Amino acid sequence: MLLVSVTSALAAPFGTASLKYIDYITFLLAKSCKLLPVMALHLTVFRRSYPLYKYLVVALVTLGVALFTLNHPEEAAKAVKHSAKKSMSAQENQLYWGLFLLSVNLLFDGITNSTQDFIFTTFKPYSGPQMMCSHNLLQTLLTSTYLLAGPSVATTAVGQWIGMSSTSNELADAIAFIQRHPRVGYDVLAFSLCGAIGQVFIFHTLQVYSSLLLVTVTVTRKMMSMILSVVWFGHKIHGMQWLGIALVFGGIGGEAVMNRREKLEKQRKERARRLSDAGRERKKVAEMRSHQPPAEEKKQK
Repeated sequence: MLLVSVTSALAAPFGTASLKYIDYITFLLAKSCKLLPVMALHLTVFRRSYPLYKYLVVALVTLGVALFTLNHPEEAAKAVKHSAKKSMSAQENQLYWGLFLLSVNLLFDGITNSTQDFIFTTFKPYSGPQMMCSHNLLQTLLTSTYLLAGPSVATTAVGQWIGMSSTSNELADAIAFIQRHPRVGYDVLAFSLCGAIGQVFIFHTLQVYSSLLLVTVTVTRKMMSMILSVVWFGHKIHGMQWLGIALVFGGIGGEAVMNRREKLEKQRKERARRLSDAGRERKKVAEMRSHQPPAEEKKQK
């Protein structure tokens, strides 16, 4: 659990830091491919195998989300704006450093999700609420340690190397900002409440299904939000975005069909096994009766 908490806490800062060195399109494309490191770690580290259709579903969903996100007008505008800023100062070595930071972000995401799967399958019965409680307690401890020790670490060589500001105190700055804008405090509480409720469903999905399904949900969530904005606010979907939607829902729908077939096949085999066991039991009882002498013979003897 300590590994899960550390990688979960560090993934987002690495992703945010990478944006200083890479363009927004690269960032969006990489975040659309979160399924790939999760599956790769399952295969290489935890030696877990998947049926062939799972790989096809991952490829379709990843490609669909990437197409939809990159062709969204707002995201494209952000990408152009971000690229324009970077083109004046970005250098080749900075690009490599940004890709390294982004790779660490994806690796930590993959480690977090695949290790959670391993914990659920190895340490039974370990429930979703138990993992949620221990995960949040450890993350609170890690984050509190960082906020309290951050100002001291920022003045060291390590702090300067990772880009920490020696003139700011994140905890004090956050408290001062809320004091200047009290309304923000209520927004933070509402955000925290929504996050806590959402985590109940997240960890239930992890426990009952798998991290692969959870990541599928998270990478398609933004696309679903954009589709909702089309329905609710009358926004438009462009040509390549329709292709992305078709790929995602085609992959998810195909997986649902295959899961249904697998479930029916398991039920059929279970019924056949029960009937076979019942038949063997009846045969055994009949054999036992055939070897018993009749009651009249017993009395004569």
